Amino acid sequence: MFLEQYDIFLMDLDGVVFLGEHPLPAAAPSLHQLRSMGKTLRFLTNDPRPTREQVLDRLKHMGIEAQLQEIVTSGWATATFLAQNHLHSAYLVGSVNLGHELHKAGITLVERGRPQAVVIGCDEQIAYRHLQQATTLITQGARFIATNADAWFPTPDGLSPATGAIVEAIRVASGRRPLIIGKPFPAMFATALQGLASNQRVVMVGDNPSTDILGAHQLGMTAILVSQTLPHFPTRHDFRTPDAVIPDLSHLFDPLFSLRRWEQPAFTWPERVEAGVAAVIFDGEGRVLLGKRADNGLWGLPSGHMERGETIEEAVVREIREETGLHVKVVKLIGLYSDPISQVFSYPEGDIVQFLTACFQCIVVGGKLHCDGSEILDIAFVPVDTLPPNLLPMHPRWLSDALTGATGSFIR
Repeated sequence: MFLEQYDIFLMDLDGVVFLGEHPLPAAAPSLHQLRSMGKTLRFLTNDPRPTREQVLDRLKHMGIEAQLQEIVTSGWATATFLAQNHLHSAYLVGSVNLGHELHKAGITLVERGRPQAVVIGCDEQIAYRHLQQATTLITQGARFIATNADAWFPTPDGLSPATGAIVEAIRVASGRRPLIIGKPFPAMFATALQGLASNQRVVMVGDNPSTDILGAHQLGMTAILVSQTLPHFPTRHDFRTPDAVIPDLSHLFDPLFSLRRWEQPAFTWPERVEAGVAAVIFDGEGRVLLGKRADNGLWGLPSGHMERGETIEEAVVREIREETGLHVKVVKLIGLYSDPISQVFSYPEGDIVQFLTACFQCIVVGGKLHCDGSEILDIAFVPVDTLPPNLLPMHPRWLSDALTGATGSFIR
């Protein structure tokens, strides 16, 4: 039986347990039955505005049994993260209740001076001056922390901007990337599982594929979607595809209920897909040109992004000129590479990108070899049988395809 396979049930709240101010059908008896079976429950919400005590009171008012330690809001998870990472002072853009949660975790809220962190939540009273102050402090070195990334929430009058919209405004103004705590990011789940045995089997039950399902799958957890419709995503490896879909919690107890077991792909879920270019350049002795990248310290073939308004051939010629000082001519297309196992790249600042890379073989027609000193720290022609061990993981495939001498191009 399905329920025998799991020990811990992470429950999203709005859309799974209640909707607005009313409990969803079968929620209270289903949760009670899970408890009677000895299951551990945790209630998760990305809403940073209420305190955990307020959420607890709301559940009890609906006749749903819960304990304070079972409730994890993105606000409390943010407070926990700050305390655990020795960030003891913060400038807050968010609700009074979020401020209470930070205070209970030992975080000092400051209006002036130089706080260690800027915390962005959601509140109807946020003004332009708050965004301006947050931007200034972040550019001066304060950590940029966001409770969650939800861009909007529904109201009787339509959609209203939520935390994600505020975060995006500050991100654009400051040029800095935030650390986001709430689902689908791992800090929220880490807070929910804190103090529980690591060998216990966990399942996430939520109503949002982009937060609940994606977040669980990124951590290797089984994920069940509560929905009246079956969502469709275009690829078989989409992390947002649930392992099962149920209309309400009572269906967890259906003897015929079954789900697929999530098998973690060998790649990280990318935030976006971009076009990239790379070049294999040999010298007269058959050595290949490699550069040592400044952003990660790894060696690799000259490579980069395609920019707007240029052809892919122009892109590879430009990238080589910028990184190496050499002028080149494209000889042939070695291949097109899109396999996420090798083409998903995680940048130090947190960006995760899947590249569709066109790799070309090029010959040098001019210029003088030098490294640019910003993107490339060192550059050299290297014998193909003595490549450096710290080579970018996708580049050996490109080089080996070039060395085959095939007349056609590879698609991988």
